[in-house]
Amino acid sequence: MRVFLHFYNHKPLSEIGNDDIIHFNNEYTIKKKRSNSYQNQFINALKLFFKTIEMRQINIELIQRPRQEKLLPNVLSKEEVKAILEAHSKFKHRMMLVLIYACGLRRSELIQLKPNAIDSERKLLKINQSKGNKDRYIPISDTIIELLRQYYKLFKPEIWLFEGQNPGEQYSPTSLQKVLKTAIAKAKIKKPATLHWLRHSYATHLLESGTDLRHIQELLGHGSSRTTEIYTHVSIKSLQNIRSPFDDL
Repeated sequence: MRVFLHFYNHKPLSEIGNDDIIHFNNEYTIKKKRSNSYQNQFINALKLFFKTIEMRQINIELIQRPRQEKLLPNVLSKEEVKAILEAHSKFKHRMMLVLIYACGLRRSELIQLKPNAIDSERKLLKINQSKGNKDRYIPISDTIIELLRQYYKLFKPEIWLFEGQNPGEQYSPTSLQKVLKTAIAKAKIKKPATLHWLRHSYATHLLESGTDLRHIQELLGHGSSRTTEIYTHVSIKSLQNIRSPFDDL
């Protein structure tokens, strides 16, 4: 909305109409090759703004909406994940990447973890108020619990499970991404992997090992099963069983 209003700062808001909105959409969002998501968010924001603030209706249907992009999640093989997790010699850096993959965590979820989120007796990790303001539990294995105990003895975190250079300081999201970038380089993996790739890989590998889709939805904290179903399109387990007609020629 700020970009739109700046675009028409020479014109009173009361005089802005459908033609102006179409012109902005063509001359700014489309000409600058903004993503489909950006364009749809602009149209929705505009509709809400004029309805609730200006108290007048704008004919949004006149603006051509782009089709929603259907992108598949990027997934690493188990061998690639193993190479990444073993690349770091620094235990703290390795532990952060291990926990992201082992529990399918988002970057924000990892850096907001506190030591009391770990329930070693019940073998659970609690994620508090994540995306959608939801809590959830994730099972953790004996191996992960032992690694966390080693980590705690070495670093003795005060507030956050993974702290920055200063005690009590939250680890930087940018620094965490650099940790992964370094691991990828050391593992000699050419793919432009991000931290979210580890989460996608966790979900896909669970699906390939036979975990029910409903359970994966709960582990990832997805509000809709439709979001989780996308992993069925990247799972290779069922695809590998398909025989090409070429092989029967």
